[in-house]
Amino acid sequence: MLGGAAVVVSLLAPAGHDPVPAAQAGPAFPSVNYAVAVDVSASLTPADVKAEKAAAARIALGDVSASSHVTVFGFAAAESGDQRAVDPVCPRTALDAAGRKTIGACVDKLRGRGEDEGTGTDFPSAIRQGVHDLTTGTDPSEPRVLFLLTDGRMDVTGSPQYGDPAHREAEGERQLERELANAAAHNVQIWPLGFGSDPDEEQLGRMAAGGYQKGCVALDSARPRAQKVDGAKDVGTALEKIFAAAHCMRHEEGPSERPPATLEIGISPLATVGSIVVDKGDPEVRISYYDPNGHEVPTSGTFRGSRFELAGATGTVEALKIVDPLPGTWKVKAEAPEGHRSLPVAVSVLWQGELRGAITMDPPSPQAGEKVTVTMRLQTREGYEIKDPRDYAGLRVRGELTGDGFRPLALDLSDDGEGADPEASDGSFTGTVRIPRSADGALKVSGTLTASGLSADTRSEGGRVAPGELPVAAALEPLAADTRPGAAVTGLLAVRNTSGTPHTLRLSVADLRPGLLSVDPAEIEVKPGESGTRKVTVEVAPAAVFGDRLGEDGLRLAGTLTVTDTTDGGRALVRSPLSVRVTPEPGIWDRYWWAFVAAAVLLALLAAAAVAWTRQHRARRDPYGLVLCLLSEEGDVLNEHTAGHGHKQWYEFAVVEPHRSPRIERRANGPYAVQRSPEGGAVLRRRGGGRTPLPARGQVALTDTLSLALGRQPSAPPPPGSGADAGDGGTSAYQSYL
Repeated sequence: MLGGAAVVVSLLAPAGHDPVPAAQAGPAFPSVNYAVAVDVSASLTPADVKAEKAAAARIALGDVSASSHVTVFGFAAAESGDQRAVDPVCPRTALDAAGRKTIGACVDKLRGRGEDEGTGTDFPSAIRQGVHDLTTGTDPSEPRVLFLLTDGRMDVTGSPQYGDPAHREAEGERQLERELANAAAHNVQIWPLGFGSDPDEEQLGRMAAGGYQKGCVALDSARPRAQKVDGAKDVGTALEKIFAAAHCMRHEEGPSERPPATLEIGISPLATVGSIVVDKGDPEVRISYYDPNGHEVPTSGTFRGSRFELAGATGTVEALKIVDPLPGTWKVKAEAPEGHRSLPVAVSVLWQGELRGAITMDPPSPQAGEKVTVTMRLQTREGYEIKDPRDYAGLRVRGELTGDGFRPLALDLSDDGEGADPEASDGSFTGTVRIPRSADGALKVSGTLTASGLSADTRSEGGRVAPGELPVAAALEPLAADTRPGAAVTGLLAVRNTSGTPHTLRLSVADLRPGLLSVDPAEIEVKPGESGTRKVTVEVAPAAVFGDRLGEDGLRLAGTLTVTDTTDGGRALVRSPLSVRVTPEPGIWDRYWWAFVAAAVLLALLAAAAVAWTRQHRARRDPYGLVLCLLSEEGDVLNEHTAGHGHKQWYEFAVVEPHRSPRIERRANGPYAVQRSPEGGAVLRRRGGGRTPLPARGQVALTDTLSLALGRQPSAPPPPGSGADAGDGGTSAYQSYL
């Protein structure tokens, strides 16, 4: 047992932690120059203005690019000579660390107008101001985006600047068209967001279509469009969504609960940078952030390969920007003092990422007229497989075959599980194409991935048209396995050399971050006339290389095992997909569950044996049922008394009226006590007089005139606590049986 305990203790000892590798070089994040025009006319309630301010802060703090710039202003209408249509509050501000710390307080300066400050809604002036802010002294290569929030429709009927009252509405329309054309000419996109019942959806749509139409990516999702929501409470989430579309970011909406609460939000494995945006509602709410492994992360600096930067902690909206975030479910813990728990806390994520592909052509060296299968597999930038379709929603895949002797051919690559594609929605896009008969030299297949929020990626694979049957052929079944860090996956490479000279084949792993997988042997020499199989081993990197990304669900490595014939000018013979799922080493329970179960069973048996032994020990000494007989000098029975269970297996008693009517009575702390003897009979204990055996057929003197003997007893005493305790009644032995 001691040896087993030592083994268990050694298993439970904490393992040493290997250092986590440094993060990859930080990716570049595209910047945007944008302005936010906020309707502050008198028709808005204080709650409406508060929601607009929170929405503007959410997108400003949630922007992931430190080189982006933002301008914020309010607008209504100028209805007298001392009024103006636009209220600037935030000048052009770079969203670097310093800018993100100040933008929240700047946005908070927005205020609603009173009835005497202008009740109209001057869209032309708002667009004019936005175009001016976005084009004056800015980089023309940066996208220019104007977000316009309003609860109404254009109303300039009270604005003298639009001329005679009878013609103001028409003049407003004319100036709106002019400002929209000016926005388009200066490459300014317009994304209107209306809330409530009053906004005119047709008018909002005209403004979206009137500005610059080319988005951050050539997808319909990035084309400016108008949106309308029911009320101000929905403005924050809606503005984040259209901001993500205009900025080519991804947006994930999380839950909303009153504090204290722990909210969960997921970050995709494709994300290279993200911002967890928390709309606290009340600046007194305090937020803590926990990564998918349960670690509380800092709000600044680096931690386990990620870089953190918090902004807005003292305001109603804060955002934690994370570079190289750990993918998985993050937890946001919201706490608040009494009196500050009435408003819900909402969490969301804005992120950008990189999606890469690995393209293969099978066979890699086809003959003219032969049909080939082209596969484009989706990966993260480190080479991990992407399986969840939500991570690449809206993806467009375009493929092309080019080469000598023929015009480019379009490739139809799909992930629908039909035709050459083996499985739908598995992140692998497949198609077939026939090599033209006229092909006579180099070949190249290429595929381009385009998705909003993900940097575009083009992959290509070169090959050559085989003149006929190749002198050396090789084939390898696709390797797919589940394994552990530091382990190996083994496969067989079939080779055949029909030539009269030896050929050297070089093996390597491509389409994967170096060091994750390696192949052994690196080279194989195939002798003339040889035909057979060779053992190929793919080794997985140790756990330290994966760091915290190797979670409980593991990682899928998506590489390509390449075999080239160096003797034949480096001709590709094999490009076989590698799909290796790497799961962490099992915990102590998973590895030694049988030992723990056996130990638990053993402990249970030992405990049961100990209880049985204790019960048996107690039963053998329990005085219950002993018939105590008080004898005179002549041997006559003066009194019989049946003992009960007693205290600690001793039944204590006293002899009362020893000279007149002697009898035994139970007395706590009495001068005498008896218990059974395992050898038979009983043991008498005297106060201060030691212990004396009391045989079954004998007697022991108590006083000069009285002795104690045992009478007839039951064969087996009932267990303690049964309620059958007759120790105080002075009943006879025969009565105790009744």
